Amino acid sequence: MRILVIEDDDVLREGLADGLALEGHTIDAVADCADAREAVAGFAHDAIVLDIGLPDGSGLDLLREWRRAGRATPILLLTARNMAEDRIEGLDLGADDYLGKPFDLGELAARLRALMRRNSGRAEPMMRIGSLEIDPATRRVCLEGQAIDLSRREFAVLEALARRPDHIVSRGAIEEAIYGWQEEVGSNAVEVHIHKLRAKLGTGVIETVRGLGYRIRSKESG
Repeated sequence: MRILVIEDDDVLREGLADGLALEGHTIDAVADCADAREAVAGFAHDAIVLDIGLPDGSGLDLLREWRRAGRATPILLLTARNMAEDRIEGLDLGADDYLGKPFDLGELAARLRALMRRNSGRAEPMMRIGSLEIDPATRRVCLEGQAIDLSRREFAVLEALARRPDHIVSRGAIEEAIYGWQEEVGSNAVEVHIHKLRAKLGTGVIETVRGLGYRIRSKESG
């Protein structure tokens, strides 16, 4: 997942970015409303972690603005535990979940995974496509019951495709899913990761749709 973290506390922001990156996610991290607007306007995120108290405005104002604009990205609010009115207002404005400070990073990561399941219409934690099984929580991948060892980037590419089975995912969309906005992307980076995935999963798992992108077909599609 590509996640946007909006938090003005430097230590907490950097800790969240590092911790979520270790979970296998691609992270963009900003400290204020202005940079948050720029990040959201320029990139597609799978989820947003949004602190309410920001130096140049309120996270609730950002939330209201994005929901009024029709932006449906799942948003998890970070709140002070004793500010129930902020949590209530945030949920009523369209937040999908909240977490009070201080919090456990593992719980935050689990809540983000739950948001993504709900957003994609899945109830089960495991992603299953034919004989392929993907566990986002542990980043474990099995094909026909055999565990497959993938790098962080290989897993991110596979997950980006698996979240939309039977849909073509463009190279640009895959790049946005696996690279942060300050990372340099090689011209053939996606092709290299796809090649490595095919070497490990077999050539029939990921289909190239010439000129458009890549696709994983579900079992039902044949």
